[in-house]
Amino acid sequence: MSELATRPELDGALDRHRVELTGYCYRMLGSSFDAEDAVQETCIRAWRSYDSFEGRSSVRSWLYRIATNVCLDMLSAGNKRARPMDLTAPQAQASAVLNTRSEVTWLEPVPDGRVLPQTADPAETALARESVRLAFVAALQHLPARQRAVLILREVLAWKAGEVAELLGTTVASVNSALQRARATLAAQDIREGDAADPLDEEQARLLDRYLTAFEGYDIEQLTALLHEDAVLSMPPFDLWLQGPADIAAWHLEQGSGCKGSRLLPTVANGLPAFAQYRRAEDGDGHVPWALQVLEISDGKIVGINSFLDTDRWFPMFGLPERLLPEQVGQAGQGQ
Repeated sequence: MSELATRPELDGALDRHRVELTGYCYRMLGSSFDAEDAVQETCIRAWRSYDSFEGRSSVRSWLYRIATNVCLDMLSAGNKRARPMDLTAPQAQASAVLNTRSEVTWLEPVPDGRVLPQTADPAETALARESVRLAFVAALQHLPARQRAVLILREVLAWKAGEVAELLGTTVASVNSALQRARATLAAQDIREGDAADPLDEEQARLLDRYLTAFEGYDIEQLTALLHEDAVLSMPPFDLWLQGPADIAAWHLEQGSGCKGSRLLPTVANGLPAFAQYRRAEDGDGHVPWALQVLEISDGKIVGINSFLDTDRWFPMFGLPERLLPEQVGQAGQGQ
């Protein structure tokens, strides 16, 4: 086939499948930036090898095969992404130390629009959101790379065992065995169940409105009243994490007291409600980025506050303002 003949077909396939491929690579790699790089490499490899594509499978399956090989290559160094809760026991606020680990590659948040294709099926949409939750993607990191691919393809994307075997160049028996082992490993991780929160129901919307009001008013008593008894606060890239309303409250009143006067801008990440947190600018001109807070909710209370502090990376990816000016501050809490 000539390049002119193949360009429209391949371009169209890459455009149609880019979001779902990015979601697949994100689940494999645990990094929004690595997922984008993996899809870009998939496109390059697809272009280079399209003349040899014989059409024995669909273009979509062929692209997934290439994306899988790209991810397996990227994971061959053995690095896996983690959350602070994967590495240490919780600290008590009184002795809490902010310590960065240069050797740790942290699990990253991702905007929903980058990884969740639009679908008219509510059940399919709900499953897709569940499969990019931080807790689930973190648990996937405990699986060997090929088991990870098998579980995502079979359990999340609903591929048949024969299709996965063909993609991976193995047997159906091997795929089924890998799936059993992957399920057992995930079961041992005791993934905490969270409530679906996109779209929000009325109770969740009220909970988030109360959280926003308490945080912006820095009413820590009211804020911690919204937390589950074993709620967790983490702050990558620090390996510190705190558990329980008492320690979380003490943190905000002591080491974290600089957050007083912050403003929150609602957004969504990993199928979960999130807020862009802006702290007062030192020059007095509005508020500047401080953290992307991704919240986990269960049984009407907040069970996880995941504060990602590398805002130079996250705010541009999420399309968030680089500064809230004084005239915007009063609008920051609107839109939830």
